[in-house]
Amino acid sequence: MRPPITPLVFAFGILAILSGAAVADEPFRPKPGEFPPPDEAKAYRGELVFVDHVNRRGSLRLHVDGHFQEGRLHNFAMLPYGMITYRGAPAELRDIPIGTVLYGRFYLPPNPDTSAVPNVKGGDKTSPAETHAILLEDGPSLCLREGRAWKLLSVEMKGSEGVIRASLDRPEGGDGLGGEHKLTVDQSTRVWRGRELLGISDLISEGLWPADGKQDFENQSVQLALAWHPRYLYQEFHVSDIWLDTAAMEVATERQRQRHIRHIRTRWMPAWVDSVEYGKFGQATIKATLFGGMDPAIYADFKPGVGGKMAAAEDTLRTWWPDHDGMDGRIVEVTSNDGEPLPGSSGIQIEFDVPLILEGFRPGRIVRIRPGNWPNVKPPVEERVRDFEDRWPSPDLFKR
Repeated sequence: MRPPITPLVFAFGILAILSGAAVADEPFRPKPGEFPPPDEAKAYRGELVFVDHVNRRGSLRLHVDGHFQEGRLHNFAMLPYGMITYRGAPAELRDIPIGTVLYGRFYLPPNPDTSAVPNVKGGDKTSPAETHAILLEDGPSLCLREGRAWKLLSVEMKGSEGVIRASLDRPEGGDGLGGEHKLTVDQSTRVWRGRELLGISDLISEGLWPADGKQDFENQSVQLALAWHPRYLYQEFHVSDIWLDTAAMEVATERQRQRHIRHIRTRWMPAWVDSVEYGKFGQATIKATLFGGMDPAIYADFKPGVGGKMAAAEDTLRTWWPDHDGMDGRIVEVTSNDGEPLPGSSGIQIEFDVPLILEGFRPGRIVRIRPGNWPNVKPPVEERVRDFEDRWPSPDLFKR
């Protein structure tokens, strides 16, 4: 199956430099108000075992070569500009099922005193010191971004369970799995073909897979989503989803893309304030850089002359009561930087004119912005900042 050209090619093409970069030996701490250099990020892979989607944090059980005993969980928080992809489209942590194998790039917390997860001193193989992610993506997203696909070599069924043999061509030192692997399948494995959702039993009844015994394939191209296996300490995996053709993967990508668009339109575009030009009697023009990793349709709504609203937000991207405590204004200019933007940045800067500056609109602060054609609504109550102490989610949640 040829990997499809997805709507995220524009955004995640910027990460090609990140994938091929030499990874630094020493942990890197991003500076507030600056997008960090991609070659300073550390790459880790693991299974998602816990999610606090409201505060954009969670835990991974890392896959570590040669480590065959239980280790600590790698607790992580997304950077404010951190990007997430699932099935080849932008996503939120809430979209990703527990047990999904994820691939990420991480830095030290920008400010250890306000880290939403525990600081790790020194770290170890299963719990490194780099706890703040600029990128999280599942296996299909990584393959689509790199233009790769699994090659299905054979399947061997015994009753309702079986083992497939598949290989993935990935250069040594690249992110993710590579080489040949034996992966388990059973009746829980979802099989996607075109717009159909099938099971292993359907493939058997159609004569495409054997009911019992082994069948070889001629390097059939597929996309695979991997999940937890009882022998995970030996880095064995179960296949949760198989996409048999390009059309099936494109359907999955489009459904996730539309889910993402709805989420951003109702929670508003995150950005940070670059500078403020003050006028008279509280009027100000705010320059802000829109964060990266969104769908092109989202950025297309930011046009000069369009009215909108800006609301203060925290590093978790949570707002207070944006439809009431935000400030109405107007987009007066939109500029796109030449060249490749750094990961986390869209490369798009807007100038937003407001009649009254708010404290949360100062340089370096996080804001959320909506063009006038987006809903002027407040997010669900559990997603809002509700009191002063709630602005800094305690890392105690992760302590034993």
